[in-house]
Amino acid sequence: MNKVKLFLNYAGYCFANEKHAIQGGENKPVKFNALYGLILHPEKGWILFDTGYAERFYDVTKNFPNKIYAKITKVFVKTEDEIQWQLNSFGIKVSDIKHVIISHFHADHIGGLKDFNNAQFYCSRPAYKQMKNMPSFLGVTKGILKDLIPADFDSRLSFIEDIAVPTHDEIFGVKYDLWGDTSMFIYDLPGHAAGQIGMQVQTTKNNYFLVSDACWYKKSFEKMCPAHPIASIIFDSWKAYMSSLEKLHLLHIQSPQIIIVPTHCNETTSKLVSAKFDIDAL
Repeated sequence: MNKVKLFLNYAGYCFANEKHAIQGGENKPVKFNALYGLILHPEKGWILFDTGYAERFYDVTKNFPNKIYAKITKVFVKTEDEIQWQLNSFGIKVSDIKHVIISHFHADHIGGLKDFNNAQFYCSRPAYKQMKNMPSFLGVTKGILKDLIPADFDSRLSFIEDIAVPTHDEIFGVKYDLWGDTSMFIYDLPGHAAGQIGMQVQTTKNNYFLVSDACWYKKSFEKMCPAHPIASIIFDSWKAYMSSLEKLHLLHIQSPQIIIVPTHCNETTSKLVSAKFDIDAL
């Protein structure tokens, strides 16, 4: 794989019940940080993988039906947590971000989309189809707040399946070489959300696989310990979720050197995230 540079940090957080997030978990609230990835590609420049929360979440959830989302999921995000504020503190302009890859359309992954007016967006066709066809009054049941989507989103959208080079993968069946230079591979990880994708990148130090919400804990893919079935209420497909988890488990067994990064696994991300910007740290 051609190498890129990667920086990981959080943009806000919410709370979940551990007993729902993983079978055998305790009945206690756990922090679910909204992870984002900032990538520096040698030719494409600055790229984002997800955007975390932004304060506009509070604006779009003031009224029903979106208010239901805010009641169910308590979100915490301040101005200085927002990705645009962080980028500015790093000396990076939001206009410098030319590409934003969307793992799926849940609010903790797309809260900052409206801040990137010069960026091209990328997602899977099934993810877009679910978001686009979902009535707003039903969106809250699947974690989708359509008010977070930029008005000109469609005109700046490219589908992974249309632009990336498909390559055979022994475990996942197919992976998509996003730029055709083996620097960033996109994988289908459906289940938690329709068309959810993950991204694998190689830096000079390690091989990272950002798997979004394909699972919520490191133990899940290591020990095949899934979420509690009650979580299936908000999942797109429990069957697809288990299939994605099984593939991640097999990848972990066959390639333990790859660092698998679930968005909300604090055990994993706490070792990788730093408030101090250093694009060469990972």
